[in-house]
Amino acid sequence: MNNINKIQKAIKFATKTHEVYQKQKRKGRDIPYITHPLTVGIILASVHASDDVVCAGILHDTIEDSISQRKVTFEMLEERFGKNVAQLVLDVTETDKSLPWEERKKQAREHIKSFSHDSVLMKSADIISNMTDLIDNYRNEGEEIFTRFHAPKEKIIENYLATIAALIDKWPESPLAQELHGLEDKLSQL
Repeated sequence: MNNINKIQKAIKFATKTHEVYQKQKRKGRDIPYITHPLTVGIILASVHASDDVVCAGILHDTIEDSISQRKVTFEMLEERFGKNVAQLVLDVTETDKSLPWEERKKQAREHIKSFSHDSVLMKSADIISNMTDLIDNYRNEGEEIFTRFHAPKEKIIENYLATIAALIDKWPESPLAQELHGLEDKLSQL
């Protein structure tokens, strides 16, 4: 990591977006949401992703999940973190939240076909963070965890497996591909 200041700035920005302005929690639990983007950033740093990719990983949900009174935009991220970071965040952002859940997820999976390697890394780290939490929560709470989602258990698992397959198909040699394969096996057992 060459630009610690940029990464610290991304952490502060994401913390304001998710914690200060919204007090977001992780899927109905009493865990601050900010733990997720920070985990994504740590996963990316662990595979020696560039500083821009680590920053974008930390910021990856800021456009999608910001509130209307404090809306985060591509332009805002570009001004503060540069065009590359802003584009990476936009690549993994669901842009039309008014669509039904299944359609949004289908579009997101289709979009993976146009991803750069950096975008694949980011989305992979996001999936790894989310799936690790899901699997841990399932072990502790059982089927009840699926009541926190906007789709039934089977659809959730089907979407994650299809997303993992799309990511591996796009970049089979990704430094996170092996971790994704391991999650496929664990998800199939839920």
